[in-house]
Amino acid sequence: MTAFTLTSSAFCRRSLALAAFVMSGCLLAASPAKADLRLCNMTSSRVGIALGYRDAQGWVTEGWWNLTARGCETLLKGQLAGRFYYVYAIDYDRGGEWSGRSFMCTREREFTIRGTEDCLARGFDRSGFFEVDTGEQKSWTIQLTETNRPGGQP
Repeated sequence: MTAFTLTSSAFCRRSLALAAFVMSGCLLAASPAKADLRLCNMTSSRVGIALGYRDAQGWVTEGWWNLTARGCETLLKGQLAGRFYYVYAIDYDRGGEWSGRSFMCTREREFTIRGTEDCLARGFDRSGFFEVDTGEQKSWTIQLTETNRPGGQP
């Protein structure tokens, strides 16, 4: 009878340990997923990134994020509030750009610029951004490749 009691208590300890392990896994799985807007540079060059988006106060452009070759960066933290985001990127090593037809303000140094109108008159550069449609997802990753330079040079 004593051997049965020991086996039974050992079984109970293992069962409790397994239950605790499973519960901790469930708690981790139930935690909210990280939601961000990320950009990955899948090229062999260093690139500079400028981002345009609409927030509660209107249009804003921000830059520069400098990404190493094959590097990723979080551009906006948290759940995405909008569906459309705009990107302008420069290839520092080989030249060229990823650009588009949505014109917004930029400048050579680090910047946060409110509004997209009268860029040149306000002392900024005017750059063409390409549109990214996130489909209203709460998290999105943009990938720059050697061949996806909309409106830009190869």
